[in-house]
Amino acid sequence: MDLYEHQGKELLRSYGLETLDGVVATTPEEAREAAQSLGGTVAIKAQVLTGGRGKAGGIKVVHSPEEAEEAARRILGMDIKGHTVRRVLVESGAEISSEMYLSVTVDRQEKKPLILFSTEGGVDIEEVAERDPEAIVRLYVDPLLGLLPFQLRQLGFSAGLEGEVAKGVGRTLTNLYKAFEGSDASLVEINPLAVTNDGRVLTLDSKVTIDDSSLFRHQEIADLHDVAAADPGEQRAQEAGLQYVKLEGNVGILGNGAGLVMSTLDVVAQAGGEPANFCDVGGGADAERISTALDIVTSNPKVESVLFNIFGGITRGDEVARGLLSALDRTDLDLPIVVRLDGTNATEGREILAENTPPNVHTEETMLDAARRAVELAREGGR
Repeated sequence: MDLYEHQGKELLRSYGLETLDGVVATTPEEAREAAQSLGGTVAIKAQVLTGGRGKAGGIKVVHSPEEAEEAARRILGMDIKGHTVRRVLVESGAEISSEMYLSVTVDRQEKKPLILFSTEGGVDIEEVAERDPEAIVRLYVDPLLGLLPFQLRQLGFSAGLEGEVAKGVGRTLTNLYKAFEGSDASLVEINPLAVTNDGRVLTLDSKVTIDDSSLFRHQEIADLHDVAAADPGEQRAQEAGLQYVKLEGNVGILGNGAGLVMSTLDVVAQAGGEPANFCDVGGGADAERISTALDIVTSNPKVESVLFNIFGGITRGDEVARGLLSALDRTDLDLPIVVRLDGTNATEGREILAENTPPNVHTEETMLDAARRAVELAREGGR
């Protein structure tokens, strides 16, 4: 679950990080009142769950309440990478002497938290890594020991920090790591982390992603979920207990098991296609569940074919085949569907499909053949 900037900053403030004063506004008039109450120069910042706001014109620095109202009028309702701006953060200004980058994330390969720090802030960290890899300090944290004092000194020394700036960054990192652990986050990022002319170390922008599996422990964070901003398919899947993530391609994908679905995405890409989604129907692939998943996947107008990849384990292949046929009977779906069944009772499942399937359903024995067929059908234009 991603948090808006203002939500992320509120969370980080609760762990002792320092931010600028700000007020959330949903109308131009509210933005004007907020700017008047803050006084002086303020920034009007679009609140959307995506990056690139500045490049899209979603951040404006203004010098009066009237300018704040006009800027908010232009930003509210703006589309930024498919996200509609419904609120802005009106934030006070500061005299900045330098900008840095700081984040804590999870390195799944190392199975440890990873701290990234760079003295080059305000730009995408990927750009810094590509242009000058040595400009990024990487520091792993033992999850059993936590962040240790010598690691703070190591980071400051590696980045060339000195004096009060080094101390301020150390305090910020200490609190940021506490926020990372305490909120069960998968990412906490500050970009830029700013040093002001009077020596303060401020969180100017934040990105916080909370592990969905931990939300039952953090009801106050779960309550921040913005249903109106969520993708309708992802919201419906969540309510149905399905794992679904919308992507940019045209080959819809369903499978039973997250690992199998991830492998299916890779094989579709290997076959020259582009997945339209991740959808895990789970172990109980009955007709109701399959029907719901198919409806969600095919509600995306970009989908031109569907690849249904099932490995029979707990769920037998013949049960899946009957469930799929029952689901198709409930829908008026004419998109080409490619089915690959393997595992327990896979032969029986394929026989059931061969005897009863409508003409838009095709079966393949291997994952690669199924991916190639789905990609080919998508290219021919499934709808």
